[in-house]
Amino acid sequence: MTLERFHTLVAAYGADPQRWPQRERNDALEWARAHRAQASAALDEAMELDSWLSRDMVAPPTRARFEEIVAGAPVKPAVRPAVKPVSAAKRRRFWWSGAAFAGVGLAGALAGALTISLVVLGGTTPAAPHETWLTTSFGGTSSDWSESNLNPGAGGSDE
Repeated sequence: MTLERFHTLVAAYGADPQRWPQRERNDALEWARAHRAQASAALDEAMELDSWLSRDMVAPPTRARFEEIVAGAPVKPAVRPAVKPVSAAKRRRFWWSGAAFAGVGLAGALAGALTISLVVLGGTTPAAPHETWLTTSFGGTSSDWSESNLNPGAGGSDE
């Protein structure tokens, strides 16, 4: 426990050690016994504030104010609305919509499996009309972007 921490505890919780945090209470009491003069100054100041705060009383609300608050409170409904049972027709429609969703998923899975089996097991890949889509903008052939094509009079030619 330090002087600063003791002052912080007393300023935050008051002079009564019962209000201090339990995990720090014993350390603070030991520090106060070891440093009586400094602890007394801090505790005396806190006792003045504690006594001033304890004199402050809040008057209970008037009956009119109480009734005004109660009148403005939300009212809970006394009866919950009844839950309508689900009709057999709605259950059938729900079942068919679920079956249709599962059927579409199954058809997609079969189409995907067929495509993969044709490509992988067939051993052939579709031929590309041209291979420019296989390169990046940083690649390409050197004949397209060589210095000789950009500047006809420079390098690469035997003049």
